[in-house]
Amino acid sequence: MRRPGSGVGGRTPPVLRIVPALLLLLLTVAGPLLAPQPMDRPVTIPYAAAGADGTLLGGDQLGRDVLSRLLHGGRDLVFSSLIVAALVTAVAAVLGVAGALRPRLGQVVERVADVLMLLPAVLGILLVTLSWPGGGRLALVVAAVALAIPYAVRFMAAAAAPVVVTGYVESAVASGERTWHLIFRDVLPNLRSTVLALFGLRFVSAVYVVATAAFLQIGPQPPEADWALMIRENSPGLVLNPWAVLAPSIAIGLLAMSVNLAAGALSPKAERT
Repeated sequence: MRRPGSGVGGRTPPVLRIVPALLLLLLTVAGPLLAPQPMDRPVTIPYAAAGADGTLLGGDQLGRDVLSRLLHGGRDLVFSSLIVAALVTAVAAVLGVAGALRPRLGQVVERVADVLMLLPAVLGILLVTLSWPGGGRLALVVAAVALAIPYAVRFMAAAAAPVVVTGYVESAVASGERTWHLIFRDVLPNLRSTVLALFGLRFVSAVYVVATAAFLQIGPQPPEADWALMIRENSPGLVLNPWAVLAPSIAIGLLAMSVNLAAGALSPKAERT
């Protein structure tokens, strides 16, 4: 018998939703090795059209090869977003489940989260990065993590609430099991799907937060190759060479979508038929 999802008209196999993300992540990591030109040296006239002087995507505002800068510009964005998503997911999973297990702790966590959620993301990033000695990408990552945790904690606490009232968890609590044991042995294993979904959502959010900050020149600074910086720097020449803006914009969108699809495919729910 043919399983659902394996035949014509069925659901897309999970592996097919994982491969695009893996290929794109591999391309961003290995991109600098594949760049045909130096990323910081002019090789053509400013805003040269695609194909001019052997440049596949044309030139940017200084005549640098757009393709080479595109291949150099994704690695830091990917690493920063992965770090933000992993830290936010880990901290939120622990705090959310702990708050669901211990109502008093949960009330404190919720009140702190409520206060932090009142701070607009862009304003919070500006406050942290401008007050951080030297600023830079590290300050941007810290700000993005701090601002994303309150929403993620609320998400995980709501997901953990039905699990902590199940019989086996209540029995473990009554037998005196420690909170850490309850979190990592009894509750979180039953929330794998939720944790993976949260990681996918937080990665997409981190991509847009980091890219928006870079677009505002918070974090990476020219002449560093960065997809968001490329969009900002080359927007005045959009009519002359649209690829200088379209290529990094498409890359950011594809990165966010492919990783989100991969996180959904890795969820245990996606494997059941």
